[in-house]
Amino acid sequence: MSGRSRRIVTSVEEVATVAALTHDGQGIVREGKAAFVAGALPGESIRFRRTRQHRQYDEAELLEVLEPSAARVAPRCAHFGVCGGCALQHLAPEAQLEAKQTELRDNLERVGRVAPQQWLEPLRGPVWNYRRRARLGAKFVIKKDRVVVGFRERLAPYVAEVQRCEVLSSPVGELIAPLAAMLNGLSIRHRIPQIEAAVADNVVALVLRVLDPPATDDLARLREFAARHAVRFYLQAGGLDSVLPLDGDTGEPLRYGLPQFGLQLQFAPTDFVQINAQINAALVSRAVELLELTPSASVLDLYCGLGNFTLALARRAGRVVGVEGAQGLVERARHNARLNDIANAEFHVADLGRAPDPGLPWLRDNYTHVLLDPPRAGASEVLAAVSRLNPQRVLYISCHPGSLARDLGLLVHEHGMNLVAAGVLDMFPHTTHVESLALLEPRHPGKQAAGKGRME
Repeated sequence: MSGRSRRIVTSVEEVATVAALTHDGQGIVREGKAAFVAGALPGESIRFRRTRQHRQYDEAELLEVLEPSAARVAPRCAHFGVCGGCALQHLAPEAQLEAKQTELRDNLERVGRVAPQQWLEPLRGPVWNYRRRARLGAKFVIKKDRVVVGFRERLAPYVAEVQRCEVLSSPVGELIAPLAAMLNGLSIRHRIPQIEAAVADNVVALVLRVLDPPATDDLARLREFAARHAVRFYLQAGGLDSVLPLDGDTGEPLRYGLPQFGLQLQFAPTDFVQINAQINAALVSRAVELLELTPSASVLDLYCGLGNFTLALARRAGRVVGVEGAQGLVERARHNARLNDIANAEFHVADLGRAPDPGLPWLRDNYTHVLLDPPRAGASEVLAAVSRLNPQRVLYISCHPGSLARDLGLLVHEHGMNLVAAGVLDMFPHTTHVESLALLEPRHPGKQAAGKGRME
C-alpha cells in the first residue's frame, strides 16, 4: 500500500453501516471503497464524509451516529477524541476486550495459520487510573503563551492540552494542570520537551527531559512542587545514563510488589515495568500456573527485564535463568534476587535481537520450560534455539498480535509444537494495544533427536 495520500475536497455525505474496527480503533465502512471513520463502532449506522484518499481506502469524518451500537458509552474524559492517549473510551470495556480477542484470533488465523486448542479467559483489571508508566509531551505554545502537558493529539503532531488524565495512576492524572502551570514559571520552559512518569508503590517519580540546565530559581520551584505534591523529580540532560535525582541521594528506591510470591522489586524511574500493576500481578500468577512448575523444573526466561517473571518462577522451580539485552536491567535483576533472598536464579546479558551463539553458557544447559516476553518486534531470532532445547512447555507473552502470530506459526509449522492455549489480557484499557499470551507444548514429547535437548 502506498504511503501517499491526498486530501479530498467534497461536501458529499454518505450513510453506511460500520462493519468492523481497524487495528487502531477506527470504524471500517466497506460499502464502495473502504473508509476508515474515527469514532464509529461496528454495527452502527452512520453519516460520514470522506476527507483523505489513499490507494486502498479513504479516511473519513464521522458526522452523525444514526443508530448507535449497544456497546457505545459516553467517554469519561473531556479530552477524548483530541488526546491520542486513548482510542476506545466510547466503547464499553467488555466490548473492548471482545474486539481485542477478535484481533488476536484473526492474526493467529491469517498470519500464523494456527488456532489454539483452548481460548483462555481474559485477564481483567481496573479500567481507570491504571497506568503507572507514561511518557508525556511538554510544549511551550507561543500562541497560547503557556506550557501544555499531555499525550500527543490523536490526529496531529501536537501536545494535547488537557487538565487531567483519567487513565494515569493517581496522583499523576490529577497533576497534569498543576505541572503545566509550574513548568510555565521556569526560565527553561521552552526547553523541556518531555516528562516521564513512574508511579511506584512507594514513590511517584517525574523525569524531566531538560535541554538546558535549570536556573537556581527553577530548582527552587521544582523543590516546592515536589514537596507540595509528594513527588520526586529527576533531570535528564541526555541519554538514559544522564538521569539524575534533582537533589542527589533520593533515599528509598522505587519499588513494586508481587505479594502473592512474597516479592519486592526495585527499579529505576526510566526502567521498563508493566504498565498496569494489577494486571501484571495477575499475569505473573497465570504464567506460573500455566507452566505447571515443580521443584525439579529448570526454566529459561528470555527478555527477562529486571526479573518480573524470573523471580516468581524461582519461587516454584528448582532453577531459573533470565536473559536480557540491557546490562542495567540485568544488574537490577540480580539485585532484586538478592533483595528477595533468591539463590536459584541467575541472569545473563545477551542480544536477543539476533540468533544467539549456541556456545553461550546459558544455552548449553537443559531446560524443562521456557518463557518469552519480547518487545513488539517479537522473538523470531531465538525460536530455533528454543526449539532445540526441547522444553516441555513454552509460554509466550506478547504486546503485538502480528509478531506473536508470526512466531507461533513458526513454532507450530517449522518447530513441531502444538498451540495449547491463547488469550488476551486487559493491560491497556481504552487503547488499541493488544496484550496476549500463548502456551505451547512439543507435538511429540519424548521423541527428540539425539542431542536435541542441549545446544551442541
